[in-house]
Amino acid sequence: MKKRRSDVVTLGDVAKLAGVSIATASKALNARAQVAPATRERVLRSAAELSFQPNALAKGLISGRTRTIGLLTDELAGRFSIPILLGAENALANEQMSVLLCDARGDAIRRQHYIRTLLARQVDGFIILGDSNDLRPSLTRDIPVPVVYVYGESTDPGDFSVLADDEGGARLAAEHLVSLRRKHIAHITGPESYRAARDRVTGLTDVLAEYGLTLAGGAPLHGEWSQRWGRQAARMLLATSPEVDAIFCGNDQIATGVADTLTDLGRHIPDDVAVVGYDNWEIFAADCRPPLTTVDLNLERLGTTAATHLFAALDGQARSGVIRQPCRLVVRESTAPLPAR
Repeated sequence: MKKRRSDVVTLGDVAKLAGVSIATASKALNARAQVAPATRERVLRSAAELSFQPNALAKGLISGRTRTIGLLTDELAGRFSIPILLGAENALANEQMSVLLCDARGDAIRRQHYIRTLLARQVDGFIILGDSNDLRPSLTRDIPVPVVYVYGESTDPGDFSVLADDEGGARLAAEHLVSLRRKHIAHITGPESYRAARDRVTGLTDVLAEYGLTLAGGAPLHGEWSQRWGRQAARMLLATSPEVDAIFCGNDQIATGVADTLTDLGRHIPDDVAVVGYDNWEIFAADCRPPLTTVDLNLERLGTTAATHLFAALDGQARSGVIRQPCRLVVRESTAPLPAR
């Protein structure tokens, strides 16, 4: 039997049952921060009791929004993109917003095609995901709705970008090793052309300088982001600097290769040499022998932060500039204090 129009539950009905204004009921149902938790709970209970279903079409017509966001990435299959996208999507879902995901695969023509396609779908805003936490050309001039960049800094200072704090993450690793009384700390990392690699070197060497230490081996060893490079570099390092008692690695793949070589050469981890990785990539960090102490980029939180700032921009509170989200140190068995001598 068809439901009569008079039987349709409205937002006003929910507000009346909850004892709040229609505006407050709307904010509560859309998880806005301006509503007290107790009030939000009362509104949600009232909505559930009345089986209230918001009319998305009507909301769009009233607000002039489609409640749809475009997520544009260059490396959907990549190790970093999926956690960031999950964090962003979860935050968007909490705001009852839909997501249209497009993977440009690093191709400029494909990227422009997806921008046009998403704008034709009348998305309310864009989250643009980089592929290396590095500088990337601004796309904002082609996009007439709010844009937030994540894991890639726009070249336009008027844009807003959310980055992982690679320098700060390296400081966490260095301070941890110094606190364990390690004095001869070396660094094996990826290509110097990567901003992340350079920032991690800066964070490490700054901490060493603060404690009157110098980098073991004299300079960072730059190479590939691979286990093979980790194995090769560790042999080179120990041949020239056998006094090394700690190695901070630019990622977990390198650290796993370093651990393999240390074991092959009869060096015990962490008694002889402590090892720290970067990224907290579980397939390497948790399965390494021994499991790796490493720096976690908090990638899902990075995506959530980007979505939160996009919400602010949609509400007329757009920001410009860059924020660097802190990393965290995950301590496992590959580091421990030096034994008493």
